[in-house]
Amino acid sequence: MDPVRTSADASPARTGTPPTPACDAGERAAPDPRALRRERLFATATELFTERGYWATSIERICATARISVRAFYEEFESREGLLIALHNEVARAGMEAALTVLSDPAMESAATRERITALGHAFVDAVTADPAATRIAFVDIVGAGRPVDDHRLLWRTLWAEFLTGEAERAVARGEAAERDHTLAMVALIGAANELVGHWARHSPALPKEVLTAELVRHALATFGVSAGDTTTGAAGARATVTHASAGPVTGPVTGTAAGPDGLDARAPGGEGKETR
Repeated sequence: MDPVRTSADASPARTGTPPTPACDAGERAAPDPRALRRERLFATATELFTERGYWATSIERICATARISVRAFYEEFESREGLLIALHNEVARAGMEAALTVLSDPAMESAATRERITALGHAFVDAVTADPAATRIAFVDIVGAGRPVDDHRLLWRTLWAEFLTGEAERAVARGEAAERDHTLAMVALIGAANELVGHWARHSPALPKEVLTAELVRHALATFGVSAGDTTTGAAGARATVTHASAGPVTGPVTGTAAGPDGLDARAPGGEGKETR
């Protein structure tokens, strides 16, 4: 099961994932019209939210620009908030999947906490900043967009808190961090990470991504109580410092296993909110 598969309704209309049609070998399946329509709504909303702002962009304008009927919009999303949640989910899922992927490398099982957090930080930033417009929506425009949106963001913060607390517990077990309850520290780290990425989204032309990544990694390591060292290595460089590689995938309750941290192998957030006009 995809550890970060999201949406309260996993039907193709809600997830944008078309069913696989039966076809002969070598025959190319025709594109799913509903999936294409959803992608067009995503692209149009991203453009309009970036240019005009979320609050100044109505469902009617999105539909007119995308050349899609309002009725068709409501077949995909319950509301404008639902569309915003779906856009946020794309970026949030990419960040979590990147973290899980880099930590599922067998070499990461025996890696020191500094190497793991450095690799995780680079993978996360690369994933969530791949599309600057989407980054701005997910880290800037989404703030204060309504109760359903706030509830959705809280679910993602809870998942990250569990995930990072698991990493802290691993560091404690290895003697690399002080033994204490790290939950609140991880909540604070998540808030700081969101603010750092949001700041980059507002000032990205003048703020190199490498500076953002290095600062995020330094802040994370300080929160864990681990010496920063060189934070510019990246995932590949971090793996290169590992002197022993396990033959199997990473294991453990919430430390980035192949199945995902506690709570991630079931469902990540993805519901769609009610209409707020």
